[in-house]
Parts: sequence; C-alpha cells; structure tokens
Amino acid sequence: MREEFRLLIGLQDLDIMIKEVKDKATSQELKSMGFKLTGLEELQEARHEIAARIPVALLNRYEKLAKRYKLAILPVSGDKCLGCFVKLPTSFFSSAYSHELVTCENCGRLLYILRFNQ
Repeated sequence: MREEFRLLIGLQDLDIMIKEVKDKATSQELKSMGFKLTGLEELQEARHEIAARIPVALLNRYEKLAKRYKLAILPVSGDKCLGCFVKLPTSFFSSAYSHELVTCENCGRLLYILRFNQ
C-alpha cells in the first residue's frame, strides 16, 4: 500500500477520534464507561503532523470527502465499494493493483485494496 494511503487512513482515524472527544453525547457516554477523554491537543497535533505529509491536492480531496461522508477512504470488499456497496468495474482492479489512487465511480470515495502480504 502506498504511503499516501497509510497517511490518509491514519488521518481519518484521528479525525474520528477528535470528533468523538468533541461530541458531548459521545464523550459523556465514553466517560460513563470509564474512559478518560484527555489529549485532544495531542490528537490535533498528530493530525496536523500527518496532514503536513500528504500532498496538498490529495489532502484537499480527502477533506472535501470527509465533510460529506463519515469515512472518506475505504477498502474494497470483493468487488464492491464498502461505502455505497456498488459493484466496481473490472478496470478498477487493474488501477488498484498498480497502486494508483482510485475513486468509486458512484460515491466518489477514495478506495484501496487491502492486501495482507505488504
């Protein structure tokens, strides 16, 4: 998997954690379960550091998708986008296996094929 994909996935994970800490209902629920919700500043700093390593055009694309969808970058399962569950065309797989950035033609999310031997 290309480094850009790893960075985007990490950025997305940080964005989810930051949202959970900032959301009052979620944070109260997590606190009631015994979780300590500290470190928002550290999460935001880590996000800033990762975002600085992603090419600007790709970061802008991710940010636009993240405003629209909870998950902007997703793996492919079988032959379907895990965002909209539409079957992907055969041409998708030749691009994906050549480590190109691919986009779901239906929902526009960034997609990657999860390969365990990397």
